[in-house]
Amino acid sequence: MDAEAAKLLGAGLAAALGMLGPGLGLGLIGFATMQGIARNPEASGRMFTNMILMAGLTEAIGIYVLIVAIILAMVV
Repeated sequence: MDAEAAKLLGAGLAAALGMLGPGLGLGLIGFATMQGIARNPEASGRMFTNMILMAGLTEAIGIYVLIVAIILAMVV
């Protein structure tokens, strides 16, 4: 394996493993919100607002991982 292939493999693994956390986090956020709405339908508006906020913050981590993987692929 040459250096270019190792570099791209490393960047791909960094992106794949780095996206694991935000992916699981988004699933857990949605799961918890749906359970909360099922238990207390009157509070669905507040729960949905908080879910959107937390999903956006979690997705930002995924975007940071993507940017780091692109930088690794281009620079190193």
